[in-house]
Amino acid sequence: MAENTMTIDQSQASGQVAAGLRRTPAAHLAAEMAQVGERSQGAVSVRELAFPVQLGLRARPNSASATALEGVLGVSLPTGHGQVTGDPDGLHVVWLSPDEFLAVDVSREQVPGEGRELEDALEGLPGQAVDISANRSVLDLRGPRVREVLEKGCHADLHPRSFGVGTAIATQLGPVPVVLHRYADSGYRVYPRASFADYLVRWVLDAAEEFCHEEVL
Repeated sequence: MAENTMTIDQSQASGQVAAGLRRTPAAHLAAEMAQVGERSQGAVSVRELAFPVQLGLRARPNSASATALEGVLGVSLPTGHGQVTGDPDGLHVVWLSPDEFLAVDVSREQVPGEGRELEDALEGLPGQAVDISANRSVLDLRGPRVREVLEKGCHADLHPRSFGVGTAIATQLGPVPVVLHRYADSGYRVYPRASFADYLVRWVLDAAEEFCHEEVL
């Protein structure tokens, strides 16, 4: 058997090359996304976040498992439908079901080994912590007309009285299942499965087209 003689420097260089080849699911549409912000004069801006950390968590709220996860995260798990805990510009946790959560950190990129501390904390306890960062694309939509764009295909009521800042739900945009998080007055994050990212970005760009032209009275 040949001896493995790869040095630490070579291993790091290999990792850097791999990172350089990494592409987000909608990277090929980056120029089109940038253009809609310019053409709409900021009424609608669209961008795909680059590899934010996404961890799938399973634990019953107020259980020993939940306490263990919260101890590592430094963020409490949400306890009800639509709730989000933590920092929307950093690490936060989205409620998906009574015992299922999505932990997201939009302040940094995912690296190999994400979630191991959480796995270790659950040793001997019922629950789960899995790195699912590659599972979903994360689209960041901002601007005063974004809600109107989303309302063209969203199956949920997005009026502020029903969908306020700090709310996240599982819904659909057109035919695409998504997690939708309103993180600011005019800021929304949309989480489609990676395989639907191309379709959904094109859908959003098409829905935003009317705001890229002067209104005719």
